Amino acid sequence: MSNTESTKNPDAPQGERILVAEDEALIRMDIVETLLGAGYEVVAECADGEEAVERALELEPDLCILDVKMPKMDGITAAEKIMSETTAAVVMLTAFSQEELVVRAADAGAMAYLVKPFTPNDLLPQIRVALSRQAEVIALEDEIANLQDRFETRKRVDRAKGLLMAQMGLSEPEAFRWIQKTSMNRRLSMREVADAVIEQVSEDE
Repeated sequence: MSNTESTKNPDAPQGERILVAEDEALIRMDIVETLLGAGYEVVAECADGEEAVERALELEPDLCILDVKMPKMDGITAAEKIMSETTAAVVMLTAFSQEELVVRAADAGAMAYLVKPFTPNDLLPQIRVALSRQAEVIALEDEIANLQDRFETRKRVDRAKGLLMAQMGLSEPEAFRWIQKTSMNRRLSMREVADAVIEQVSEDE
């Protein structure tokens, strides 16, 4: 079992803290090296799912990278436990590309999914996507307490983001920031802004 805490690149441009759980030591080392090279802080390295959950609950990282197939507890079960107790984003890794695993990972709340073998150029964009989408989830959760309302709002905000991306040429994070900024400036909820975007585009069409 490997467990390294707070391995930090002093020149890190980002402040995101990441936990890595992968039972194959060489792959885990490669992932950690990639993360440190990109400026992330690796707060823990784990070799099994149980340890990943324990360390995630203790350290509350911004993101967890979890292998699907691990001893003691599989990565999807670990993801479910971690996401039910923390605000961490999750990226899943697997050597298997079966559709049912993709569905299970998504149902568990994973924000991104990578099939081995992958390169740093595959991993790093997925990390950025996962962190960005998790920030959106946290923002919506802060705004809405009711779970059903939160789910409906998430769907509407996602639809509005897609319309803004198509109409204004924005990236997904830019579209969300536009909705969030408009919400604050006009003192409206993000759901009200999303509904206004959807209604306006529907009228234009």
